[in-house]
Amino acid sequence: MPDQSSFNLSTAKTGPVECLGQSFPSEEARREHFLKLLAAKLKEPAFRQIEGFPIGTDEAILALSDPPYYTACPNPWLGDFVKHYGTDYDPKKPYHREPFAADVSEGKNHPIYKAHAYPTKVPHRAIMQYILHYTNPGDLILDGFCGTGMTGLAAQLCGNKAELHDLGFSPLKNGEYINARTGSVIRSGARRCILGDLSPSASFISYSFNQLVDSQSYEQKCTQALNEAKRKWTWAFKTIVKDPNKEMPVVLNKLRAASTETELSNIWNVVKTARIEEINYVVWSDVFACSECGGDIIFWDNAVDRSDWSVRESFPCPHCAANVTKSAITRLIESKFDPITKQIRKFSKQVPVLINYKGAGDDYGKRPDELDIQIIEKATEVLKDRTISALELPDGFNTAQPKSSHGLLYCHDFYFPKNLGVMSDYASALGSMRLGVNISSSAFVSSKLYRLTAQGGSLGAGGGPMNGTLYIPSLIKEIPLIKLLREHIKKTSELSRTTSTLRESTLITTSDGSRLNMPSDSVDYIFVDPPFGGNINYSELAYIREYWLGVRTNNIREAITNKHQGKSLAEYGELMLGCFREYYRILKPGRWITVEFSNTQASVWNSIQTVLQEAGFVVANVAALDKKHGSFKAVTSTTAVKQDLVISAYKPNGGLEARFEKNGATIDGVWDFMRTHLRNLPIIKANGGQMEPIAERDPRILYDRMVAFYIGHSTPVPLSSGEFQAELHSQFPNRDGMVFLPEQVHIYDQKRVQMESIGQLSIFVEDERSAIDWVRQFIKERPSTQQDIHPDFTQQLTASWKKWEARPELRLLLDQNFLCYDGVGEVPSQIHSYLSTQFKELRNLDKDHAQLRHKAKDRWYVPDPKKNIDVETLRNKRLLEEFWLYLPEGYISAARNPDKAPTLPGMAAATPRPKVPRSKKLREVRTEAIRVGFKHCYQLKDYFTILAVADMLPESVLNEDEQLQMLYDNAALRSGASA
Repeated sequence: MPDQSSFNLSTAKTGPVECLGQSFPSEEARREHFLKLLAAKLKEPAFRQIEGFPIGTDEAILALSDPPYYTACPNPWLGDFVKHYGTDYDPKKPYHREPFAADVSEGKNHPIYKAHAYPTKVPHRAIMQYILHYTNPGDLILDGFCGTGMTGLAAQLCGNKAELHDLGFSPLKNGEYINARTGSVIRSGARRCILGDLSPSASFISYSFNQLVDSQSYEQKCTQALNEAKRKWTWAFKTIVKDPNKEMPVVLNKLRAASTETELSNIWNVVKTARIEEINYVVWSDVFACSECGGDIIFWDNAVDRSDWSVRESFPCPHCAANVTKSAITRLIESKFDPITKQIRKFSKQVPVLINYKGAGDDYGKRPDELDIQIIEKATEVLKDRTISALELPDGFNTAQPKSSHGLLYCHDFYFPKNLGVMSDYASALGSMRLGVNISSSAFVSSKLYRLTAQGGSLGAGGGPMNGTLYIPSLIKEIPLIKLLREHIKKTSELSRTTSTLRESTLITTSDGSRLNMPSDSVDYIFVDPPFGGNINYSELAYIREYWLGVRTNNIREAITNKHQGKSLAEYGELMLGCFREYYRILKPGRWITVEFSNTQASVWNSIQTVLQEAGFVVANVAALDKKHGSFKAVTSTTAVKQDLVISAYKPNGGLEARFEKNGATIDGVWDFMRTHLRNLPIIKANGGQMEPIAERDPRILYDRMVAFYIGHSTPVPLSSGEFQAELHSQFPNRDGMVFLPEQVHIYDQKRVQMESIGQLSIFVEDERSAIDWVRQFIKERPSTQQDIHPDFTQQLTASWKKWEARPELRLLLDQNFLCYDGVGEVPSQIHSYLSTQFKELRNLDKDHAQLRHKAKDRWYVPDPKKNIDVETLRNKRLLEEFWLYLPEGYISAARNPDKAPTLPGMAAATPRPKVPRSKKLREVRTEAIRVGFKHCYQLKDYFTILAVADMLPESVLNEDEQLQMLYDNAALRSGASA
């Protein structure tokens, strides 16, 4: 076990301490006690066989861990923490929250946010607003994908007056605060939090943010380790800038002859007149071969425009003057000795081209001279005596460019010799990786990942590693690690003084989120920002940091789409479903989960909503979270989502579940669910003095939520969409196209009077369903003839239309979904209201007046829900006939032909799936027909027909439709097939 005796960083508790109900004479005694228990636990084979257990030796795991508050492996004290600090679920204890419906905007300039870079990091103040809304002081919160641990910090800072003030809250009384902007009232006070992540680097960063340390002692110990590394390497970060030719030969000779650390540190003592300066940074440039003459092209010398430091798209070869582009030339490859592997290896050629030093003024520095080059060579020579591990990079999406283009096959290859030596010596001098957060925070910025850029015409002012990648740029800015560590130590120390609170309020585990050793119904709230598809390959990005920490991610259970890991969207969805099912199990009934979503693909967005509902959660609201910054993908992708989306969902309370067991299959079960669901939806959403429509209260979305709930409970849906919407208007009040409970509607009415107007839902037309919604909104505002509707409708069918979706004719949509007034009988109320408002001459006329009937003839309008059942029945019949056309050749559906089918509805799960001749996949389909057909077959328990048609569909049809995906997943489960 590593020696921890010299690392007592606790500040507030220098005497006796209590931990999980046990008393100890000191923090050191507490740590020693639990480290011994963890060491023994690590020897148990069953413990190490837990899926997702990280890769690392016992010694490395113990060196990182500070049990029971943090373990770099599954935390054995998770259940004890819940037992000690949590509360039992009490169905009699009142709890009610509407979903947090306000859009949140929090920037990235807070010192806490900037303290450690991490992909898709959510500002802690944004998370605070959700925690304050959904919880009370002392409540237990879970974040199973904790990243840098901002949820834990947010939970602790809910009792910080300054933070509450900055969020717009003012004190009332008895610990209550009010937000003047929103009128919401919250209770101040720290909450307790469980943080978990599959990645050891993520859980370690979380620990570093959430631990309570003596900042002075921490800074002292880290500075002591830095000074030890600095003593060995200061000689390497200096340069001669004045009259170098006079004394450079003497320094060169001394450098070449030096063989000890003392001799190296004294090489500058011979300088008498020349000026010696500390290096701020070194610019390294790729070297290419001209595609015309084969001559060397140093990218810095030929591609960079010195007037503004921008990179030219094309530039002349210095040898043949041919105009070339970067994409047309080839990187030069050179053979170099690697002091770590002790082998001659091939790398892309990179040369130092500029040294920026203190006092460089306006000339930005100097060209590296012979002494500068020799110092780099000497640093390489010194590394031969260092014990630095050679950890190979895995094959991956992000590792492909450094490996194939630059020859970087090992983690240490990401560093130039001087910074590699400093990092190794600093880590050794620390003695315990538990203090190594500054290694983690500087691992990227001290590497070859750091891009040189110009900002505002100033060279080197911008730059940094490209977010979400391991991209090696053609112009690298190498910042001395000694300088970086000094800055990071100071920043971390200042941060710990700012955020010091009760460390006992947070427990951190390094484990798979689908396997949490916690009691059921024990957590009060869940906030997660999980990985979304393949937008960020977390384990690949963490590999460099975890190389230094000594414990690495076991990515077998990593929820991701990544061809190198053999994981498609289906595997991603299955892994996420496992996590959400676990979250559902441990969340108290009636409580909330918030899922922050940051992916640009509709298919991944759909997958998350689908698995949420399959796990048992009910989606209640989607809002925006603006982090005021675009990641690499968001900036460059044409389909990028500029704002992250936040899903608010709840676990139905035990009363609903118990009643559903009795009444779920009846119509009464539908309205019982609907009353519960409406109670959990926001009543009002306002922005800038205008009411905003609440999409989740739209009757069609309410129907979809009810269907999802029934499918998740393996119960037939007792009402069609038309029957549901007709009865919905009888059961509940309707305002502005939204459905409310009777006790909610008066609140809405009161607020509605105070607002200027109510906006409309923005409809993005991309398939038949959204086209129908657009037409419905159009004719609801102004009942029109087909001729009047057609020009606007055509404009909506833009390039955003899904490529596999059949484009419907306007007349077909109108015939199957709406009604047309033929000029006979009374004018329908919707048309009458519109015409009498728009035309003065038609006001106060009877509904059967000839002039009014003439003006109303051939206008389309939205059917009254109570009269729409026949319209929908006929439409569904036509769509079902179209669905049968999608059956594979030779396939007989049990739902269509029960007498001829080889299998019967309700067949046992073990019954083998019928084998039929495979047909080519359909290139274009009508998704509305697929929806009707899937529902029809599911109701009749003909699961195999769903699977058979699904095999024929373009993959995106299921991936981008949450209801189809859910029906397919459940059909696969109940048929015994693999989804």
